[in-house]
Amino acid sequence: MTTEQSLVATAIDAWKLNIGRADTLFSGLDDAGLQAEVAPGRNRLIYLWGHLIAVHDAMLPLLGLGPRLHAELDAAFLTGADRAVADLPSAAELKRLWSEVNGALLAGFGRFTAADWADKHTVVSADDFAKNPLRNRLAILLSRTTHVGYHLGQARLAHDAD
Repeated sequence: MTTEQSLVATAIDAWKLNIGRADTLFSGLDDAGLQAEVAPGRNRLIYLWGHLIAVHDAMLPLLGLGPRLHAELDAAFLTGADRAVADLPSAAELKRLWSEVNGALLAGFGRFTAADWADKHTVVSADDFAKNPLRNRLAILLSRTTHVGYHLGQARLAHDAD
């Protein structure tokens, strides 16, 4: 394994670790458990989980892995705040979407070489990428891994309060 391959494998392992932790927490909750709030009047667990699914879904085209699978989640979990949309998916539906989206991402990750990870993501222009080559696919993976960890910490506050 080359140094570059090792670095990418480390980043993917960190992603898998955070996804696994989030999966354990969220998948173990029923519809009632997903109504717990991070703090009084703050986001509910159902919103955090749906938000993560929608963000991960948006990673597919961002990384050049294909079209979004569930853009319909945006109104409830990206463009609107928690409680802005009354009718949210059930725990069972969120679990299915979570598995589908993250499975598609992992399959796509496996198709990339180390050099592919250093390529630009799809929303940066060639000129901007030439000025700042750190706007690459690996940077997206790292930032989204941190994003999962951040929301997992929030979710722990609500979950541990029960």
